[in-house]
Amino acid sequence: MNGKTILVTGGTGSFGNKFVEIVLDRFEPERLIIFSRDEMKQYEMRQRFPPETFPEIRYFIGDVRDKGRLHRALDGVDVVVHAAALKQVPAAEYNPSEPIKTNVFGAANVIEASIDREVERVIALSTDKAANPINLYGATKLCSDKLFVAGNHYSGGEKPRFSVVRYGNVVGSRGSVIPYFLKQRETGVLPITDRRMTRFWITLDQGVEFVLTSLKRMRGGELFVPKIPSMKIVDLARAIGPDCELEEVGIRPGEKLHEVMVPRDVARDTVEFDDHFAILPSFAYWDSEGYRQKHGGSWCEDGFEYSSDANDWWLSVDELREIIGLT
Repeated sequence: MNGKTILVTGGTGSFGNKFVEIVLDRFEPERLIIFSRDEMKQYEMRQRFPPETFPEIRYFIGDVRDKGRLHRALDGVDVVVHAAALKQVPAAEYNPSEPIKTNVFGAANVIEASIDREVERVIALSTDKAANPINLYGATKLCSDKLFVAGNHYSGGEKPRFSVVRYGNVVGSRGSVIPYFLKQRETGVLPITDRRMTRFWITLDQGVEFVLTSLKRMRGGELFVPKIPSMKIVDLARAIGPDCELEEVGIRPGEKLHEVMVPRDVARDTVEFDDHFAILPSFAYWDSEGYRQKHGGSWCEDGFEYSSDANDWWLSVDELREIIGLT
């Protein structure tokens, strides 16, 4: 990252803010470009990272739907982190054409513009909802994942290289249930969808660290999945409002009872490492066995599935309280 020009799409979001904080603290990039469509969020981010103090930062208003604007923004860029997305599940169900335009066609624009501008590395953020999707948001992110992996065909496996990072619910991100529960606990009642529900859980810091690590080790075509803990929605409610009554309100449209990050149908293409999984592409020129041997992983058994309910790492109520900052 030192001496590189880095562009983050959707850079004013929760991930983008944390990514910029960590990169500026740890590296010395030539330029760090924030590419996003919301001028108010860029204004707010400027207050935190003013260009006068951080001369390497550039703020670039644009939408991934606009290929021409992306082409301009990517001039001289070495590394792209694609975090732009429409991700609210209910909003996507109600406005289906909008997430398709951003999450699918926008992804295609990022890929084509990155190839045209000869970017070195591109990594895209995905979601557990893209594995065996049942809602439109998850379906659009699965399409995006496929586009980025296949982008290596178009670039010839040379420049740029494209890979994907997939992880679960992020603590403290915009749209997280935590702020809602913190507000609702004042009423003495916390509404939960289903007492059986489980989710993968990761902090913003951990998400950024995993992206940075994946950028370093990517060959191009991998879909990286971190090994992270699961939590029960009931335990999260107890951590935030231990004295509150829990009201079961039912699963919302497009919502799963449990989440999956490595579906059993792709287990045969998945290599397990100490701290992550790598779902490898089935390209003819890709030496999957050589990749496994080089990096020291082991093939997952056929039929293996990495799901939030069958995880062997669970967060307790006390651990959840500590992560949220309630201790």
